[in-house]
Amino acid sequence: MHKKRIITLLSDFGIKDPYVAEMKAVILSICQEATIVDISHDIKKFDIRMGAFILAQASPYFPEGTVHVAVVDPGVGTERRPIIIETKRGFYVGPDNGLLIPAARNDGIRCIYEIANPKYQLKTITKTFHGRDIFSPAAAYLASGISPSDFGPEVHDPITPSFAETVVNGEKIRGEVVQIDDFGNVITNIGLKDLNKARIKEGMPIIMRLKSEELRLNFCSTYGDAPKHAPLVLIGSSGLLEIAVNQGNAAKSFKIKIGDEVILKSS
Repeated sequence: MHKKRIITLLSDFGIKDPYVAEMKAVILSICQEATIVDISHDIKKFDIRMGAFILAQASPYFPEGTVHVAVVDPGVGTERRPIIIETKRGFYVGPDNGLLIPAARNDGIRCIYEIANPKYQLKTITKTFHGRDIFSPAAAYLASGISPSDFGPEVHDPITPSFAETVVNGEKIRGEVVQIDDFGNVITNIGLKDLNKARIKEGMPIIMRLKSEELRLNFCSTYGDAPKHAPLVLIGSSGLLEIAVNQGNAAKSFKIKIGDEVILKSS
């Protein structure tokens, strides 16, 4: 008997429409024993960067063998491929548009397969709802014990998102904003590995360029290390560098949006 698996769902569908319920209905029709967990359905419409970030932050905390379904898919119905990524810890199901890659890389990618076998799809495939017609059945069959190699040919050239990359040049790091949380904290794609390469450590003052503005900020260990309403940078719970304002909103204070370039160096 196969091991029972969790199936997670992430999308930009929202919850007003029936789309998420339809995906769950398809999954449960194929695999009634599946445990379905919603990561988020409030991803900004068509925002692959935001979806990839949220998925990469949440997925490590799920048990091994979890099947993650992510659908932020502005290219639905085009030639973009539906794929399954098998990793050392589980599976990722969704469009080949970069959405799955950051999370799958964190897990350690083993193989990638195109979902091409009609046996593991709904009988009728619409051009506009692959989340229901292709991705949900694939996840359910994976949870039922079907091997990922049964779904279609192996993929060797997945789309890799540019927002997953940083550039370290000496003591300077170039990255970008990947998320802004509800507190207004600005989360970048700059991690500890980048900071170590640039020899930037906690406790050091740093110079950060945002758009045309250059800021001198303290690299703190937590928000309360800075005076109230003072700006700072720190490593947040995501393991990534954040720009924050203690008891304030950094995104509004500095007029920052997702996708903005961030350059920093030691002061």
